[in-house]
Amino acid sequence: MNKTIVAEIISVGTELLLGEIVDTNAAFLAERMRDRGIFVYRKSTVGDNILRLAAAIKEAMQRADLIIVGGGLGPTEDDMTREAIARVANQEPYLDPQLLENLRCMFAARGRAMHESNNKQAWLIKNAVALPNPVGTAVGWFVSIDEKVIVALPGPPHELKKMWHEQVESRLPVSDQFIYHRTIHTAGIGESDLASRISQFTSLESPGIGTYARNSGVDVRVAAVAPTMEQAMAIADPVIMEIEAILSPWIFGFDDETLVSAIMKKLVAAEQIFACVESVTGGSLAAEITDCPGISSCFAGSLTAYANSVKIGAGVAEELIREHGAVSEQVALAMARVARKMFDADWGLATTGVAGPDSLEGKTPGTAWIAVVGPDIEWSQLIDWPGNRQMIKNRICRTVFQSFFKLLKEEKCR
Repeated sequence: MNKTIVAEIISVGTELLLGEIVDTNAAFLAERMRDRGIFVYRKSTVGDNILRLAAAIKEAMQRADLIIVGGGLGPTEDDMTREAIARVANQEPYLDPQLLENLRCMFAARGRAMHESNNKQAWLIKNAVALPNPVGTAVGWFVSIDEKVIVALPGPPHELKKMWHEQVESRLPVSDQFIYHRTIHTAGIGESDLASRISQFTSLESPGIGTYARNSGVDVRVAAVAPTMEQAMAIADPVIMEIEAILSPWIFGFDDETLVSAIMKKLVAAEQIFACVESVTGGSLAAEITDCPGISSCFAGSLTAYANSVKIGAGVAEELIREHGAVSEQVALAMARVARKMFDADWGLATTGVAGPDSLEGKTPGTAWIAVVGPDIEWSQLIDWPGNRQMIKNRICRTVFQSFFKLLKEEKCR
């Protein structure tokens, strides 16, 4: 019988608590369960301690129908997820002969000797179904206890994702609720300003409205829950249309779209291409641009002209640098012109500035000029945002993309 399903995610590993690695697994799992109409109400992180992990699982079972435990399935002494689940189930793990044989065959196929410590990866309890791991040695568990389900998955993201898709999703109970959601991406407007413009919607119980500040701008997430997807869409879509009308000047895309993909869409439609000459960003613009699938349809290339000699060699006048300094509006515009000429592009983008920690030419870290040169337009902007080197580069890149998209959106793409 279908039902509303509540889930919790428990991420296991002392390395997570120490900040040594970032927990991307929880975000993946939350997204996948959302798409199945499963409500994730809580996420926790527990170190490699059997007592604390067992306690966390017991507590989660009091609140949730489905508990996903990620990590702690390896062969070492600090991998304790199996032991913790067995403790919660009040069962003793046993060595499963078939799992052990599969494990030995896997090691043999890789030409490696199997240490005895790996035997624990072939453990089971009577309430558990083994979940095969085609890309690793850690077998997962699908456990039923008192009408609750505990799923234990390996920690490495590529193993967890493959096991989830191939072994877990088909075994999950079916929810009687559907979640429909859209994310509206904006740029060039602050979160408080945006929130005030759509305040009449944020107090609605359904659909739920949330705003989130991102590196690329501010997102608005609209979500509705209903017994069918059609009903959920009927609740959310009218509100989405109203919000879209209010925020239209700042919207660059929806859902999986990025600023770069939005730029690409406009340039492809106009049959135009762009290129970059970077200094302060050191190739970060090009790196983010080339992360976008299909960008070769409109991106010609990039030159990292970090040293003044490279700027001059590319075509920036030495006198211009001598007179105004490398970090100047004049040099930024000259670099953007060079980008157009060098790559035979319709649009040229450029960055020049001071990333720090030391000042340059009397300018403090965070000072930068960016420029966009295109058909019948030359645009530039001064940036002055102090921070560490990575923060400064990220902010400059974000501003370049936001500004370039705005120029294209204002129908200067011709």
